[in-house]
Amino acid sequence: MKQALCLQHVPFEGPGAFRRALENRHYQIETLLVPERDLPRTPPDFLLVMGGPMSVNDSDPWIEKELLFIRHAIEAGIPVMGVCLGSQFMAKALGGQVRPGPRLEIGPTPVTRVVEEDVDAVFGTFPREFTVFQWHGEGFTLPPGACVLAASEFYPVQAFRYGDRAYGLLFHLELEVQGVEALCRECATDVQRAQTTTEALLASAETVLPECHRLADRLIAHLAT
Repeated sequence: MKQALCLQHVPFEGPGAFRRALENRHYQIETLLVPERDLPRTPPDFLLVMGGPMSVNDSDPWIEKELLFIRHAIEAGIPVMGVCLGSQFMAKALGGQVRPGPRLEIGPTPVTRVVEEDVDAVFGTFPREFTVFQWHGEGFTLPPGACVLAASEFYPVQAFRYGDRAYGLLFHLELEVQGVEALCRECATDVQRAQTTTEALLASAETVLPECHRLADRLIAHLAT
């Protein structure tokens, strides 16, 4: 059985719907809380890099180690997918710049696909406009050699691909209702800053997440082949 490694930065931001999509394709998933554990010496068959409330620009020693690990995994040609903070790790590891965005994005947000199927075989099949669930205040510049896949009004790079098998998503396709509940609980100040409520976010999640999960499965299917 193939091995997928999920790098977590906090206990409450795990693989979500990606777990089911990978298990359906015969991957065994190991989760690793990076700030508390050493990274493996060699990359797995599939690497997921999840979110977290910290910044890749922080000075914690483990951040630099993770940046190098991600860079080596991408260079090794294994499938790599980063989500939210994970996409920021990927962007910085590949030479992009991570910086505060023009506004905090929390909750359902429309994004626009900016590629066709002949440019990207999976994102090119996504709807021209689709709604995703967001929870971030930083964005990034497109890494040299990467291809932008999706954009929004305030963040010109919502998703990118580097090479054939590395995808960075600033937004969340994997979140389940329990994950939204955990974010609202653990990051309550963000909810206040965004001038919304836990009740509103949970209500909107019920309508947005099913389509996000369908897109998540499509993306995993593409990378797992």
